[in-house]
Amino acid sequence: MATVYQRQAPPLVRRLPAGLLPALLWAGAAAVVALWWRDTDSVVGAAGWLTGAGRLTGLLCGYACAVLVGLMARVPLLERGVGSDRVTRWHATAGRYTVCLLVAHVVLIVCGYAAQDRISPVGELVTVVLHYPEMLKGTLGAAVLVAVGVVSARAVRRRVTHEFWYYAHLLTYGAVFLAFGHQLALGAQFTGSAVARAAWYALYLGVAALVVWFRILTPVRLNRRHRLRVESVYPEAPGVWSVVMSGRRLEQLGARPGQFLRWRFLTDGLRWTSTPYSLSAPPRRTRLRITVKALGGHSASVAGLRPGTKVWAEGPYGSLTADRRTGGRALLIAGGVGVTPIRALFETLPGEVTLLYRARSAQDLALGAELEAIARERGARVLYALNGPDGSRPYLTPGHLRSAVPDLAGHDVYLCGPPGFAQAMYEVLRAAGVPDRRIHHESFAL
Repeated sequence: MATVYQRQAPPLVRRLPAGLLPALLWAGAAAVVALWWRDTDSVVGAAGWLTGAGRLTGLLCGYACAVLVGLMARVPLLERGVGSDRVTRWHATAGRYTVCLLVAHVVLIVCGYAAQDRISPVGELVTVVLHYPEMLKGTLGAAVLVAVGVVSARAVRRRVTHEFWYYAHLLTYGAVFLAFGHQLALGAQFTGSAVARAAWYALYLGVAALVVWFRILTPVRLNRRHRLRVESVYPEAPGVWSVVMSGRRLEQLGARPGQFLRWRFLTDGLRWTSTPYSLSAPPRRTRLRITVKALGGHSASVAGLRPGTKVWAEGPYGSLTADRRTGGRALLIAGGVGVTPIRALFETLPGEVTLLYRARSAQDLALGAELEAIARERGARVLYALNGPDGSRPYLTPGHLRSAVPDLAGHDVYLCGPPGFAQAMYEVLRAAGVPDRRIHHESFAL
């Protein structure tokens, strides 16, 4: 495959301050607490305390549901300005908060009502579910949210297929929709305040608009415009395959080296799964390329794709781009198939660039010939860290890195690889004196 080298520096885009979004989200939670405080009279007795705590946790759970869905909306300002991996971690944290608040709300409110009515909590639960307005739908929504939370737990997530996890996750939308009416019908803060109801509607409708725009309309527009199809599939290393896709006006896609898209190949066995893969070469006017390692059923099936297969893509996403650089020198560190976004950056990142590639053996160096050609063309260096003949792993220490890369602390470091490798290298880099703000990493693990 012919390679055209591009060295121009893309325009810098200001990243969002890391603490801005969490601060805004916590400010929203504080406003919810203030709403509860304003409309709560004096709390007397155990029943009052339980009921008050139940209402507060219910309000916070409703707010957390909106946050949870908003973080799933794939808003470009967050995906590129904050980073997809960070947004994903925030979404996972919001999910845990939401389920915990939901369980606390149910237990506290039922126990509070039971103490007030002087009946058993079980009897009170039956009465609430069967006789309170909107409670049947609210109960179903709560059950779905808890089920999604269980499926998303790490111990369960490792035991289910990605497809099952993905489609179970989509049920969150239905659960939030079912629970919304219950919040307005029974929330004491909403029944007596038109302003509070309007604010709650604005919150949920705003989040729904983000989801419709960025998860439905934007992908439809992208795929109608660019008409992506598989052009060719070829091996790069044992178990590693590159897929070249052709399309129309791909320069208008806005993809950058280091970014990824979510790909859905419209063929048997793959059409129901959307999986993130990084671009393994800078995007061209009519072609995009990804490189995939067979790590599971979906990635292994990529090798069998036929030319002409239609492709549904979403994106681009991610912030592991040239925008992160703070100076004119960079060290790129790749582990395994993590070389894919690093290879695209190696070709296009301005300034003095060194690449360190960690792999088991020379046969596992996917894209190795391209990396050597790029290094010769731009006068860069490629360093390899391979296992010894006896299988022993190379020991990369802070001293080794400082010796291989003079003035390491003055380099921007782009890091991509399996989670364990990335964490180990991050610790080595920090010990070698590289400031945290110069270490750029983005995880694509789901």
